[in-house]
Amino acid sequence: MSSEEPPTVGDIAAKRHQMGLWSCMSYVIANIVGAGIFITPGPILQYTYSNGLALVVWVGCGLISLIGGICYIELGTSILDPGCDFAYNVYVGWESVAFSFMWVGVVMSFPASAAVQAQTFGQYIVAGLDPVWHLEHPYSEIFERGLGFALIIVLTILNLYAIDKYASKFQVVVTIAKLLSLAVIIATGFYFLVFKGWTQNLEHPFAGSNTSPGQISLAFYGALWSFAGWDILNYGTPEIYKPRRTMPIALLGGVTIVTLIYLAMNISYMTVLTPGQIMNSTAVAADFAQVTLGNFSYAIPFMIALLLIGTLNSNIFCGSRFTHAAAREGHLPTFLSCINEESNSPRAALLFQLICTIAVTFVDTNSLINYVAFVMFGQRVFTMTALMWIRYRDIPVAPDAIRVPIIFSLLFWIITIALVVVPFIEETTHTIVGVGLVLMGLVLYLIFMKPKRLPQFLTNFNDGMTRITCKVLFTTPDLKHHQDEEKIGEHEQLSPRFTHEPILNQEERATLQENVSRM
Repeated sequence: MSSEEPPTVGDIAAKRHQMGLWSCMSYVIANIVGAGIFITPGPILQYTYSNGLALVVWVGCGLISLIGGICYIELGTSILDPGCDFAYNVYVGWESVAFSFMWVGVVMSFPASAAVQAQTFGQYIVAGLDPVWHLEHPYSEIFERGLGFALIIVLTILNLYAIDKYASKFQVVVTIAKLLSLAVIIATGFYFLVFKGWTQNLEHPFAGSNTSPGQISLAFYGALWSFAGWDILNYGTPEIYKPRRTMPIALLGGVTIVTLIYLAMNISYMTVLTPGQIMNSTAVAADFAQVTLGNFSYAIPFMIALLLIGTLNSNIFCGSRFTHAAAREGHLPTFLSCINEESNSPRAALLFQLICTIAVTFVDTNSLINYVAFVMFGQRVFTMTALMWIRYRDIPVAPDAIRVPIIFSLLFWIITIALVVVPFIEETTHTIVGVGLVLMGLVLYLIFMKPKRLPQFLTNFNDGMTRITCKVLFTTPDLKHHQDEEKIGEHEQLSPRFTHEPILNQEERATLQENVSRM
């Protein structure tokens, strides 16, 4: 855990392929801005009853995200390991907690989120083509699913190579296109507000506001879902160039930009549509476009599909780094830690997430996301507790760590606890299932992590899969240093968690190094 500990293979490779400020900011913006801004304005008005209070909720959620971002800047610059919440809980020694939440994220949360985004992409493309090419059921559903599969496969292939070579540049382009698409709606709404004088829906913004604390808290809960994803940089901290400088600007700047965009989008909606129309709309952007843009409204589905490309690419980045971090720590099989040294791409984790995502598309993904939503917020409670524990025990961290006033950590800790308590009251069944999934993770930890040595057949499977992965994907295992592990030479392999037998012999490693150097 010491900052003086020699870096592992992944750390060395990361320094050769890092994301700069613009790449990081594009990931933050693209990961936050997704379908949420087109879905949640209606439900939030149903809880608040007024435009003015709804805008207050959006601004409040932006401020909450900024507070969270400030805390995660301290975490990201203090603990330079990839994996976000998982890495931080492991750092303070809470491995059972880290594992219990990690397995849900790797197997369910990230794949389900990616599956929904891919399917929604296909649905919007088919909807946009419908006026000129109408498909009957079941062909429309097959085409939607096929488009979603094609998108996630293409994005996964992009991420197999150096992030500064393809994926991050692609993300910058997609984010610019995304912002230009949103600018169309914002500019149109403000044109009708300023030049056409459509102010009738905003003249008495707080008239009839709901005063029920429970309903208002649900409004905040819904809007925070649209802000989810601001912690993306913490999943790949070693891949960030000068994190002490880059993380604060990219994270806080990105969240601020998104908050202003969301505020402007809602004002545009409210200028053109009445509160009742927004409340009853299932596609508020489409209804807005039909009133203001005429025939151009047919372009709205394609604009939303464009938004989803950037969001899905960010999800692939998070999910693969999360999986790689867990395998690197020894909480998942060794073959999932394998990276390509030239590109620093966690290729095994990327393909594993691709397989999980495709598998999840054949179940009810919407219900699955409801079940794991509690898990996502519950994990942050432990993460913020870990941050305050580091401060209380004065646990050593990276020398260049940014320390923020403790009041931010305490405030965000209280907020995350509230976000865990609210679903217990309003969504009891889904929350109980979420708790059950975490407890199942604890059982799996006791079965697979507590024993000093796994059964021989599992060890043989792990070794065999690692050999195959290394040879097929031109990768090497990237295991983190542990005190109980044998440390071999600079380019030799660390032993897996439950055995001291090298996975690759010298001849295999020499062949692998030669193949990697040719790529």
